[in-house]
Amino acid sequence: MARREKVVHLLTQLQQASCMCPAHSHTYSQGTERAALRKTDYAFEMAVSSIRYGKGVTKEVGMDLQNLGARKVCVMTDKNLSQLPPMKAVLDSLTTNNINFHIYDNVRVEPTDQSFMDAIEFAKKGEFDAYVAIGGGSVIDTCKTANLYTSSPESEFLDHVNAPIGKGKPIKVTLKPLIAVPTTSGTGSETTGVAIFDYKDLKVKTGIASRAIKPTLGIIDPLHTLHMPERVTANSGFDVLCHALESYTALPYHQRSPCPSNPINRPAYQGSNPISDIWAIHALRIVAKYLKRAIKSPDDQEARANMHLASSFAGIGFGNAGVHLCHGMSYPISGLVKNYKAKDYHVDHSLVPHGLSVVLTSPAVFTFTAPMCPERHLEAAQIMGADISMAKRKDAGFILADVLRKFLFDLNVDDGLAALGYSKDDIPALVKGTLPQERVTKLSPRPQTEEELFALFEASMKLY
Repeated sequence: MARREKVVHLLTQLQQASCMCPAHSHTYSQGTERAALRKTDYAFEMAVSSIRYGKGVTKEVGMDLQNLGARKVCVMTDKNLSQLPPMKAVLDSLTTNNINFHIYDNVRVEPTDQSFMDAIEFAKKGEFDAYVAIGGGSVIDTCKTANLYTSSPESEFLDHVNAPIGKGKPIKVTLKPLIAVPTTSGTGSETTGVAIFDYKDLKVKTGIASRAIKPTLGIIDPLHTLHMPERVTANSGFDVLCHALESYTALPYHQRSPCPSNPINRPAYQGSNPISDIWAIHALRIVAKYLKRAIKSPDDQEARANMHLASSFAGIGFGNAGVHLCHGMSYPISGLVKNYKAKDYHVDHSLVPHGLSVVLTSPAVFTFTAPMCPERHLEAAQIMGADISMAKRKDAGFILADVLRKFLFDLNVDDGLAALGYSKDDIPALVKGTLPQERVTKLSPRPQTEEELFALFEASMKLY
């Protein structure tokens, strides 16, 4: 009996001494000590639409929809594009492949909350199982939004609009397939989960930002860029320029707060990160080499094709890193427009094109942000053509600002906000319109006060 007790005692001792990790035991006891909550994020994600590039590749759209099993397709565009060859190329492909489609061509250039809701209403009535967007960012963003709210019919419009203007609720539904066919080389909307619009009540731009709304496929067909007028090419290219510069100089992802409690809450715009940096810098190099050629020579297919790719490259970069002050300040510049009507835009309302509203503040903005990451500002200036061999870190912002001013002057860009009809008296309203843009302004590497925003708008009244 005594021997049996010794054996039992020995077995008990062995059990107590054995490894208790999940790989070597049948039990797992989670540590009771709770990990300290992080204030800033520690990770970043990369989300991007599938991309297909090639001259004439639009002819494959009908086959893509056939492969998806689409039975009833919504085709969205605007009144001007509905009469141009890119639209014909899409419709020919749909017809050849026996795709049942319905056209919505009432998209507004620089959409508003009302124009979004009109498109949503059309889409809800149509009960579509797939979408095709043919146009620039306005068309693609409108189509993303129509897809979202028809896929989530119980959602109210402001539910998914960025806070603090909207509720900023995460999107948990699965959307229908959306194929984007960009016809401009600027927004990169075919790659991103972002949709921007004018919120008329506040006279500012805001939007919806979620990986859930990014297109299924972006068709990058450089033949479509040959139909862009000069100023549309220029302003689209300025958007690419600022996407690249802002995402490369944005607050690093590991300094952004708060750290999400759940990955679904990690924002689409996360801060600069090693992967976005690669796309941003490559896009900037293409802009430096090809944008002037694309503007001045409409038949320069090499330049226009490369700018079409640059738009997508920059979209991949900023779609995950984000933008900051140029874009945050641009939204009230567009939203508070008085009587300015941009050349080459066939619209019946006052309009400051998005790329123009963004680039006019760029010299002031990058002078302001440079002290936080001077090496990146100097690198960007060098890519844009500046000689930085004798440059000092403290001069990085001034050097980048000077090369940007020269670039814009050579391309006949309006001489600052004053040329758009703004004056110093308008600055308080412009600042007020920037304050709600926290989704992007908080990604600036340098925090800003209202007084500093005032100074940035004042410095942007004249460029040259």
